[in-house]
Amino acid sequence: MIKKETIYIQFFKGIELNTINKMTQLVLEQISKGVERFVFLMSSPGGNVFAGLSAYNFLKGIPAEVITHNFGSVDSIAAILFCSGSKRYCVPHARFILHGVTLDVKTPIQFTEKSLEERIRNLRVDREIFSRVLTDTTGRNHAQVEHDILEGIVLNSEQALEYGLVHEIKTELFEKGAKVLEIT
Repeated sequence: MIKKETIYIQFFKGIELNTINKMTQLVLEQISKGVERFVFLMSSPGGNVFAGLSAYNFLKGIPAEVITHNFGSVDSIAAILFCSGSKRYCVPHARFILHGVTLDVKTPIQFTEKSLEERIRNLRVDREIFSRVLTDTTGRNHAQVEHDILEGIVLNSEQALEYGLVHEIKTELFEKGAKVLEIT
């Protein structure tokens, strides 16, 4: 059996448009070089919903295996990006935060009734997408996942394993001599 070339990518950033753009460019460059497996070493406070959903869908659609490994804390939209892994790991002292979508408002701002309703619909659609991703990833009951997102939950590594978010808790991130790239 031929071993697939594996690239480890340290993702120690917030989920923002510029970091996701750099990540997708890095992945595309490595795919063009024949890389068939990516391991994302993640610790992220979350960030931009648009960027996070785009990154999740991008990684689910590439012609390569994606593995994710939480080495610290994977919070908010970063948990959705974490779900892109066909195999998902975390270290023994990891944390995950799952919660609903927030609406950032910079003051001063005014809303019409119609524009406020549109924002609320957008929040609901994003929450529904989050819950579908988590339901598909964990195999949990959709209604329970919806409840968990609305209430907000924090999971340690053992709880994340029980929840179905991770497949295994392991300390080793990569083997000696592995090629580890960083998103700058």
